[in-house]
Amino acid sequence: MKIALPKAFALLLIAALAQACSGTLTNAPETEQPVEKKEEIPMEPVPVEVRQENGSFKLYRGGEPYYIKGAGGSRYLERLAAYGGNSIRTWSTDNAQEVLDEAYRNGLTVTLGLEVGRERHGFDYDDPAAVEQQLNELRKEVERYKNHPALLIWGIGNELNLNYTNPLVWDAVNDIAKMIHEVDPNHPTSTMLAGLNKMEVDYINEKVPELDILAVNAYAALPDVPPNIQYLGWDGPYMITEWGPTGHWESQHTSWAAAVEETSSEKAAVYKNRYELTMGRDTTRNIGSYVFLWGQKQERTPTWYGLFTEDGKETEVVDVMQYLWTGSWPENRAPHIESFKLNGKLAKENIFLKPDQSYRANADVSDPDKDKLTYKYELLHESTDLKEGGDREDRPAAIPDRLTETDGDNAVLQTPSEPGAYRLFIYVYDGHDNVATANIPFYVKK
Repeated sequence: MKIALPKAFALLLIAALAQACSGTLTNAPETEQPVEKKEEIPMEPVPVEVRQENGSFKLYRGGEPYYIKGAGGSRYLERLAAYGGNSIRTWSTDNAQEVLDEAYRNGLTVTLGLEVGRERHGFDYDDPAAVEQQLNELRKEVERYKNHPALLIWGIGNELNLNYTNPLVWDAVNDIAKMIHEVDPNHPTSTMLAGLNKMEVDYINEKVPELDILAVNAYAALPDVPPNIQYLGWDGPYMITEWGPTGHWESQHTSWAAAVEETSSEKAAVYKNRYELTMGRDTTRNIGSYVFLWGQKQERTPTWYGLFTEDGKETEVVDVMQYLWTGSWPENRAPHIESFKLNGKLAKENIFLKPDQSYRANADVSDPDKDKLTYKYELLHESTDLKEGGDREDRPAAIPDRLTETDGDNAVLQTPSEPGAYRLFIYVYDGHDNVATANIPFYVKK
């Protein structure tokens, strides 16, 4: 069952605090009430290991089998635990103490990322001094967090194979993994690849014998990972450390090169299907996965990869993950968006519009629980801050005062006067912290 945020209680609490700060409470106690202390966390590691049993690999934590039902990100951890997740993945040790502590308090584990220099960001693996300095800095990080009971696996770098040319990176990864084994005998090592190919698997087999677990990030190609892992020559255990919707590089593009995003309901179907085809199929070497992203980020659009919206509302994909993790659907489910059209056309249909003209947008949305729906529309410039590999992007500017009649499943768009690429978004809320999302790229042309 989804957690209903106690908004009424929160409002009462805020009001009481405001009154207390203004000095108008008449029955305030003369002495301060004790502040509730958070649970003290024992800094004792829980041993984690990979065992090979009867031709299969299994992860063990504290002597018990542990299959990863995880999510990438460190937000909404209470919800993650409530919906059946058991682990999170980070990309660095930023705020690691707080992340590990919060995970522990929610009964979750952490695959903790160690940020390793990427060639495309200017790191030079031909510079022995830089490589040695990186190793020494990472040693300090491993020493700092190795005994935390929420720690599960060390993640050495992220997508170090993305647009790289220098295979010395794999020597550095092996040195880091070897250092971890010397400093921390209780937690295995992994490194996260962007997809799979023969060259990388050969390099890792040859140059990184200290690696315990291979990790793969895959989107549309996710179902191909289990057969390719074996075909390409990796004989050990593996996990999927990013998976999700069809990536923006894999999707259909308009004639002006705008990527076409799936609706939240299309994504829900894609997540369910790909998970069942991948994690459900390989029970011999796959030790689990981390869905992407348990939170929200701007990457091509504000809605592409997040399972939540910017205001923390849950998409239909969250419902799917609860089902995949627990076998049960939530009591109240997100709205389902069947279609979203602009001028009678879908997002994939190359929509060209004239400047300063009115066009109608309409959505076909239903709610499984017959909840009353409310609608929000937003017009954005097409994003021009386009990065690679998940690097931070800036959200495009919103364009005000161009939408009318927005109270329901129809709205009127007055196109911008300036020619160029734009995107129209719709958010449909059910009043229970659930949302359906969709967007349409279009081009204004004189």
